[in-house]
Amino acid sequence: SKIIPLNIFYFNTLEQMKKRTIILFICSIFICLGIIFKSETVYLYDLVKIIVKIKRTTADITDYKYFDNITIPKSKNPQSWPIHDSYNNVNPTEKLDSIHSELGTVAFLIIKNDSIWHEKYYEGYNENSLSNSFSISKSIVAAIMGRAITEGYLSGLDQKVGDFIPEFSSGLASNLTVGDLSSMSSGMKWTEDYKNIFGVTARAYVGTGLEELIKSRPIISEPGKSFKYLSGDTQLLAITIEKATGRKISDLVYEWFWDPMGAENDALWQVDNAKTNMEKAYCCFNSNARDFARFGKLFKDNGYWDGETLLDSSFTRKVTSPRFKESPHYGYGFWIGKYNSMDFFAMRGHLGQHVFVFPDQNIMIVRLGKRQDKKTEREIYPRDQQVYLEEAFNMLKIYFDEV
Repeated sequence: SKIIPLNIFYFNTLEQMKKRTIILFICSIFICLGIIFKSETVYLYDLVKIIVKIKRTTADITDYKYFDNITIPKSKNPQSWPIHDSYNNVNPTEKLDSIHSELGTVAFLIIKNDSIWHEKYYEGYNENSLSNSFSISKSIVAAIMGRAITEGYLSGLDQKVGDFIPEFSSGLASNLTVGDLSSMSSGMKWTEDYKNIFGVTARAYVGTGLEELIKSRPIISEPGKSFKYLSGDTQLLAITIEKATGRKISDLVYEWFWDPMGAENDALWQVDNAKTNMEKAYCCFNSNARDFARFGKLFKDNGYWDGETLLDSSFTRKVTSPRFKESPHYGYGFWIGKYNSMDFFAMRGHLGQHVFVFPDQNIMIVRLGKRQDKKTEREIYPRDQQVYLEEAFNMLKIYFDEV
């Protein structure tokens, strides 16, 4: 048996005691401050608790392991994606392999004619591995909104938010509609900042009182006038849908989409805490590349799935088209672009989560990963996005040249 020197054992224990003492000291300060600044202290407590647990101050695709979640069961009738006759016959290009390594890609799919043509996983991931979608969730909430309109819970994109949430029924907020929220034109006081751990975006991600936080955000400019990307818009949209339907959006996404689309795996939707179970609707729908792609296919096919109408076709065309002439890159929960004269729409999320859909070419490209290009991440079309598209089509060109 191995003998552990007592002095080393004592050193490790002493270090652990020091760390615990520091954490207890910090927490005691927060508790004392809570007498004066209750809401601030609650958030600081939540922040310290999660930092201690995950040992970092940045978001990650594995965060579902450290937060409370609601489980969305796999479909009662799972549907496997067809596999293309030339599945994985063309290797990734050297440039694509390089960016996968550089930015920590964990999944990369190319789906042609609704069949998986190319599929690779990295860093221990596989087709069943969960990964945080981040803002891909915004497109999913847009789908839920569309179905809520079809079912009569909402009158349309012009339904007033104040009809369901009194806090938004006066002043500028009285003009706010669900369409304004989905198209990122609310006029809400919100700073979209992923680096400031004390900012409102971090509070929404880490804090335990999400509904109260969102309801406290004032509308400071006229809604429906211009695009400004705010995660708070999608969260307020989800709350409005829940008030209108009397049901949780996690239940709605299962009944209206996840089950009929044949999802093969359970999904997890992170919530603010286990007591309120408020889904972080603007982010944090955790699934895998194959199942995320189902939403891309649904909108590509104008709301139809296996002979069933899940969304109105006029709605799918509306939300994947620009609302504002000055912001042609965004519709209602979807990004819009053009690559080599080919039109596409996309579901996009923090750290480089992508589902690109080229309807005319019947091609979808899915990338999930740990990082995105920091230098261009604030740009409408960041460098890494361009590389994924360019190299995916280079691979397809190699295939079609050969056949």
